[in-house]
Amino acid sequence: MEQRIGSSSQPLEGAGFDPAFIPGLTSPATAEPEDTKPADEVEAEDGEAEDEVVGEARDAAEETAEDDADESSDGPVFEASDRRARITADAKGVRLRLDEEECEFRWEEIGAIETEEPRFGKRFTITVHTPDRRWYPIEIEAAARSRFKEWDEQLDAVLDAYFEEGEEAEAGKAEAEETD
Repeated sequence: MEQRIGSSSQPLEGAGFDPAFIPGLTSPATAEPEDTKPADEVEAEDGEAEDEVVGEARDAAEETAEDDADESSDGPVFEASDRRARITADAKGVRLRLDEEECEFRWEEIGAIETEEPRFGKRFTITVHTPDRRWYPIEIEAAARSRFKEWDEQLDAVLDAYFEEGEEAEAGKAEAEETD
């Protein structure tokens, strides 16, 4: 009788076997499609187009850097970080980073921002709430508990400058429409 080496069954996919599984997203490609070209041919073709792409990317990066410089120099900025996590709030919005994962929210996408000081310990929690009832918490470890008050004041200054301003603008637009 012959014995096969290895398993003949296909690996299972799903949340039960992969904690990073999200329904609706495609899984990583396991094999190269048959109609693809060898890497040598692709590199030869891409070499000519690469110069154009690099030039366009450089131009776009310069424009973005100019826009960032214009927006970030005008008002208050809140930044807090530790060895794993980082939060930045400025004129563009709020950016959260934990290890290699990042997310960015423009002020129009934010419903509320909540802060929480722990009763014990040194982890300051900031939670970004969106209008569609989702929330994104991040914990920043402070060197000392005295930083909590400083961070809270800095974040309040940023929220007063940008978050409230957006709500007042919307209220002003609504009032203008009612009078017309």
